[in-house]
Amino acid sequence: MKTLRIALAQMNSTVGDLKGNSRKIISYIEKAKKQKADVVAFPELAVTGYPPEDLLLKPQFIADNKEALRRIVGKTAGIAAIIGFVDSVDNSLFNAAAVIADGRMKDSYHKILLPNYGVFDEVRYFRPGTRFPVYTLNGIRAGINICEDIWHRDGPALTQSKAGADIIINVNASPYEMGKPAVREKILEERSRENRVYIAYLNAVGGQDELVFDGCSMVYDYEGRLIARAEQFEEAMMLLDIDVSKLHSYRKDLLPVDTERTESLRCVKKIGIPIPGHTKRKALSMPRIEPFGDREEEVYQALVLGTADYVRKNGFQGVVIGLSGGIDSSLVAAIAADAIGREHVTGIFMPSPYTSRESREDAQGLAKNLGIRFRELPIRGIMTSYMKVLAPLFEGRAKDTTEENLQARIRGNLLMALSNKFGWLVLTTGNKSEMSVGYATLYGDMAGGFAVIKDVPKTLVYDICRWRNAVNGKEIIPERVLIKEPTAELKPNQKDTDSLPPYDQLDPVLKAYIEYELSFGDILSLGATEEQTKRIIGMVDRSEYKRRQSPPGIKITARAFGRDWRFPITNRYRSW
Repeated sequence: MKTLRIALAQMNSTVGDLKGNSRKIISYIEKAKKQKADVVAFPELAVTGYPPEDLLLKPQFIADNKEALRRIVGKTAGIAAIIGFVDSVDNSLFNAAAVIADGRMKDSYHKILLPNYGVFDEVRYFRPGTRFPVYTLNGIRAGINICEDIWHRDGPALTQSKAGADIIINVNASPYEMGKPAVREKILEERSRENRVYIAYLNAVGGQDELVFDGCSMVYDYEGRLIARAEQFEEAMMLLDIDVSKLHSYRKDLLPVDTERTESLRCVKKIGIPIPGHTKRKALSMPRIEPFGDREEEVYQALVLGTADYVRKNGFQGVVIGLSGGIDSSLVAAIAADAIGREHVTGIFMPSPYTSRESREDAQGLAKNLGIRFRELPIRGIMTSYMKVLAPLFEGRAKDTTEENLQARIRGNLLMALSNKFGWLVLTTGNKSEMSVGYATLYGDMAGGFAVIKDVPKTLVYDICRWRNAVNGKEIIPERVLIKEPTAELKPNQKDTDSLPPYDQLDPVLKAYIEYELSFGDILSLGATEEQTKRIIGMVDRSEYKRRQSPPGIKITARAFGRDWRFPITNRYRSW
């Protein structure tokens, strides 16, 4: 029986923390040794964190990352390790995986297929690799590749399997978005079945600015069956024995090598890597196939992890949130309490003359249910002072949105003062629907350091809040918040629908235009009216100057504002 014991270290790196990441890698190596693993694998760019972006343009950073790897190599006596790092050869950079065994660097695999779409910008920094190595580890042949390399049918996995690999170890930093885990599973099922090869897919976990990596590492057998899946949104080390003794008979019906891949097979490098054998070890039981949550649970977990890591990795002492008694600030407060602990969250209620009694009760009720600190700072007196100063300039002009926006800006000013004084991070509360159409105030409710639900459509906000109450078994977000009509309360009897279409009509058009990039005509074919579609698209396009000044926020959809979205501010194009 030929068995490879592999440890998949699903770890949370911090970009630029070479010492901290190295300590964590070494800790996992020691854990894997205690479990008598033959090889331990780490995520893509585990040493540097992903994505390091323009840190890669600093020669000192590249040198320091290689020195960090050198120190790690010395800790691998008795085990093989696959560790993501940045390699440099002849003034070119490569997204690489170091192949290490028994205290020595044996080889470096260079990522071949570099993504350059959406949030990815790897062509800016890296050159593609040209080799398709297959490593022999105590008689078992392993192909190693990185992230995008596994997504393509004619990618490195095809060449490596045709060159005899029994297992493909694919290391990743693949960001989360709704629906992506299922897409990954379909791809891995196809690649393993097509190539008659085991695939061990290892993914990073953790938050990095706008991105969240969800882990969910998986192993598929040579018939395309899922045999192991690690936790989602949690650090973990998944350990399993891969028995390849039954695999080779399945290889007989593989198709002949296609002409396109003949040349790549000539680039295969077969490298023997002896590793210390473990003659006396007890066979492992198969790890669990950890279940996925439903959509609302999955998104909520992503938001909690993204918020926790943004606060923790950037060294903030706590967070402060402007509580309005509405649904958006209620959800952000719940996420914050779960992310960093209720004792580190402060809610500030800032009533104006237009604030209802119900809003105060709902904000207080939420804070009590969550166990967070609650403070009230009325803004009526500040409004009076502002209007007195501006009165000579405003003389003869009717009240309009200027006076409404002043209220939002006063609140933003107060929150930023608390941030300065106490070291708290201001969490803004705008959702994707509002940010899309500019239903937000610059230097007002947009003022802050992190926009937790910036990529969450309003209709999904409601669904997540209902899920949050249901999973808790009692009311956390007050029921009235879920049923009352949304309002900014900046003037008498104001409702969101005074300025916007109802959210159940707005969100489908926004999704079609922003995420699916459908044409004006195609959006109309979905049932939207011409007048309303023109209005919505016009608001989206005109609001780019606001979005460009908004804080970063967590990506959970296929196309988020930020790294995904590069729209010109100065733009006269219309699609109708």
